[in-house]
Amino acid sequence: MAGYAQSQQFLSEVEETLKTIITVSEYEKVQSAMLSVISCYSVERIANSEDTVKKSQNLLKMFIDAKAVEGRSPKTTERYRYILTRFFKYEKVSAQDTTVYHIRDYFMNEKGRGISDSTLASIRDVFNSFFGWLYKEGLISKNPCANVGTVKQEKKVRKPFSQVDLQKLLNSCYYIRDKAMVLFLLNTGCRVSEICGLTIENVDLVKRECVVYGKGKKERTVYFDDVTAYVLEQYLASRHFSSPSSPLFLSLSKRFFTPGGVRAMLSRIEKLSGVENVHPHRFRRTFATNMIDRGMPIQEVAVILGHDRIDTTMKYVYQSRERTKSAYDRYML
Repeated sequence: MAGYAQSQQFLSEVEETLKTIITVSEYEKVQSAMLSVISCYSVERIANSEDTVKKSQNLLKMFIDAKAVEGRSPKTTERYRYILTRFFKYEKVSAQDTTVYHIRDYFMNEKGRGISDSTLASIRDVFNSFFGWLYKEGLISKNPCANVGTVKQEKKVRKPFSQVDLQKLLNSCYYIRDKAMVLFLLNTGCRVSEICGLTIENVDLVKRECVVYGKGKKERTVYFDDVTAYVLEQYLASRHFSSPSSPLFLSLSKRFFTPGGVRAMLSRIEKLSGVENVHPHRFRRTFATNMIDRGMPIQEVAVILGHDRIDTTMKYVYQSRERTKSAYDRYML
């Protein structure tokens, strides 16, 4: 049976509405009939989709603030916000009312849109982080993502550039700036976002090293060879005058490069060279593989790449059949 307060509130709202369209005597008859029916039911207000989203946004803000305090970058927290807000709007459910079935339904919809398994796996990680945090904070009684299995992904072999590929790319660099950037990407293993933020004062051409700021604003030092230092020196000399705070690599508009601008530049070189799949991250993968091939301990490679975990670094290293057979022969023959 509905509580008295809920019934009276419900009837009050109905009365305000009906008074505008029927007479008082007619309303009294309606009220009597409604009291007879309502006594057998519980009366609750159903939140509309806007109320649901707003309720979830409050919890999401708390989560975002917590992750920001932990040192997550604005780019990462904004990604959390986008993915979770999209989920709540589609499922029309609050964070506290979310079940494993809502999550699975959302994943099926995403798969139907053609979203890749790797992206779904990434979305699952965001969900698990959010709902896991709510559970630890005591804001929900159960993590609905706990029973969502990991998304299996196709294991693709991501090969590094060959020496022939690299020579073709360098031969296709029309501007010395492009050649300097290609060599810098190859010999430092930097992320594209890190390169875009570099200034001239970050680089020491004599010591052949550079200070970069990676994910989570972590500072580290990367190194480069004599050839890269020589081409960088030529490039900077061609600019005639630049202050120490000027971008290391200038875009055509004389500003800092954006990651999109770097990819566009590499895309142009890709077409000229005939080399396929030319993108910034492949240079990083090539760097890791080359260092391991030359005998550098993987722990040192991880430090240069800015990885906290060795298993992350392992994903960057390509194990060629030739290298595997060579290792086998060395230990077995």
